[in-house]
Amino acid sequence: MSLLYHAVNGELMLRIHFTDRDLAKVHVATDPLWDTVLAVHQLSAGGAAAFSAWRRRAAAAVTGAQLAADVRMVRLLAPERAGYFPDFLTPASGRDGMRAGLDELCRTPHRRLAEELTTAFARHHQVPGWIHELADGRADRLDRLALAMGRVHRAVVAPAWSCGMAAVEADRAIRLRALRDRGAEGLLTSLRPLMQWEPPVLETPYPERRDLYLDGRGLCLVPSRFCWRMPVALADPALPQVLVYPAAPAETASDGDLRALAPLLGRTRARVLAALDGAVTTGELAAVLSVSASSASEHVAILRTAGLAVTRRVDNRVLHSLSPLGRHLLHGG
Repeated sequence: MSLLYHAVNGELMLRIHFTDRDLAKVHVATDPLWDTVLAVHQLSAGGAAAFSAWRRRAAAAVTGAQLAADVRMVRLLAPERAGYFPDFLTPASGRDGMRAGLDELCRTPHRRLAEELTTAFARHHQVPGWIHELADGRADRLDRLALAMGRVHRAVVAPAWSCGMAAVEADRAIRLRALRDRGAEGLLTSLRPLMQWEPPVLETPYPERRDLYLDGRGLCLVPSRFCWRMPVALADPALPQVLVYPAAPAETASDGDLRALAPLLGRTRARVLAALDGAVTTGELAAVLSVSASSASEHVAILRTAGLAVTRRVDNRVLHSLSPLGRHLLHGG
């Protein structure tokens, strides 16, 4: 992927050119692989100050030689201040979940691996041997990378999920409402002030002057808690196009809220209540709680019976979230 975070001139822009066919193919999705890569960027000492509290908790979770090595592996492939990192790290099927994304990563063609890694390490005088093996398409190296990304996600992204995903799902809900009520152009307009929609072009701050022509492929918008200040786009213009952008903040439950609710609901169910502060699927809830899907579904059913949760279908997903009573209980007021 093209990271290209750090603008040196406020006038530098990415200009995304739409056709009518592209407007019919605009959609919004979440992507845990993008979150994993961007979280590793924020985990570094040079990460944004806004992530300092999360960074302390996440750093404490990176214990043991294996997990530390996993973080180093991801960071070497996608350094936080690089102008480029390989597109294959965040495949399109990541929008279908971590497992689907990692499976596609492991199927990356040899030629693409070689091309993208050559670009990424072109200025490096010394490149670790495992990078060469990865560029050669060695299946064991791809499997090792997939395992590393999965472990990093579980260690540093999933624990922050209940609060971070509240912002992401709240942002996604705003975009989906705009799409439903005002169409694709209404959705693109809703991205102000970060981005400007001047038909047929979407403009956003970017570290270089770049024009991207969608040519009928559409655009997937991905809100992310760990994206900071300006959006991130793919480097290869021939790939299905994605624009990852900072999710708008949302009110979340504090640790004190959860401690206060634990005697009333039980510790696990208090965590379920906090996780439902943003719309989630059963699978997503199960992942953050480290429980089975059936157990997560049972917790939601109990909260729903108590009037604290609601379940609805949005697009092709069944989403669980807090009812007004549940939000009142979680946040007070």
